[in-house]
Amino acid sequence: MKAIALDDERPALDVIDAFCSRIDSVDLVKTFTRTGEARLYLETNPVDLIFLDINMPKESGLDFSKSISRQTLVIFTTAYSEYALESYEVEAVDYLLKPYTFDRFAKAVQRAHSRWHSRQQTDNQETAEPKQLFFRADYGLVKVTVSDIIFIEGLDNYLKIHLREASPVVLRLTLKAMLDELPAGKFIRVHRSFIVAFDKIQSIRSKMIVIGDEEIPIGSSYEKEFFSLFMK
Repeated sequence: MKAIALDDERPALDVIDAFCSRIDSVDLVKTFTRTGEARLYLETNPVDLIFLDINMPKESGLDFSKSISRQTLVIFTTAYSEYALESYEVEAVDYLLKPYTFDRFAKAVQRAHSRWHSRQQTDNQETAEPKQLFFRADYGLVKVTVSDIIFIEGLDNYLKIHLREASPVVLRLTLKAMLDELPAGKFIRVHRSFIVAFDKIQSIRSKMIVIGDEEIPIGSSYEKEFFSLFMK
């Protein structure tokens, strides 16, 4: 993975540089002490991973992470534990509390590499994934474009498929059967009554997933699996 590091303290960058030099799976190509310089670099030099301090002058690392490509993985490095929940909301790979050991750093990089590798495989398989699904409804067939699905709601023996810029589709189907039809890794069951499209999640607040004007609860039995996706 090609990586950069951003921290307003030069000694912290020296630590990241030294640790990266001991790990074959990451290539630290540049370090920065200012967010403006890093953003300018990223405009013409995309990277796979950023080591990012949160407590930065002028612009916080959290705000900076929201302004970059979602394809760029982020590992936060900070001396403050109170930002951990917010790091979930921006889908950070990991959250390293200073001072961290090499072993802890290496574990974070491994998580990033696993997610990066998984994305590479997904990109290669995308052409084989179904773009539309067909379901029986009202004595006929209804076509649903997979990329338009926002979330799916279970209603007794029926499902309501909520779609982007289209009316919901109601089917007689179970959530389990529906999940089996959907592309693996792009949808997750978060509650006994809900499946959500992972890329449609906008934020997570107090165990509630926010998608547009909708708030979808995270069930206690699904919580561990859901949050583990941000730590792979």
